[in-house]
Amino acid sequence: MLLSIDGHDVRLAYDGDKAVEVAGDFAPDLMFVDIGMPKRSGYEVAQFLRERCPRRHMRLIDLSGRGQIGDRQRAHASGFDRHLTKPVDPEVIRRIVNGIRP
Repeated sequence: MLLSIDGHDVRLAYDGDKAVEVAGDFAPDLMFVDIGMPKRSGYEVAQFLRERCPRRHMRLIDLSGRGQIGDRQRAHASGFDRHLTKPVDPEVIRRIVNGIRP
């Protein structure tokens, strides 16, 4: 909702399979991906997208309720560019969308 209000073109997917489908159809520049999605985890989504679209520049941001070092390492190994632990400050999301490192 925040990104839509800010004027961005947004697509939603409520499971990992749909996220992969939407990414293929929509070709976003940036995806916020929840790790705990049904059908295909966020880790699996990131791995799939990085393997299938290696030349496509898309920033992948992982959203997780877990913020330990191992969680961050697993996110990075799966292909995520950033790891955010929920709840995420809306200003952090805005800064990421605008390409500013919070």
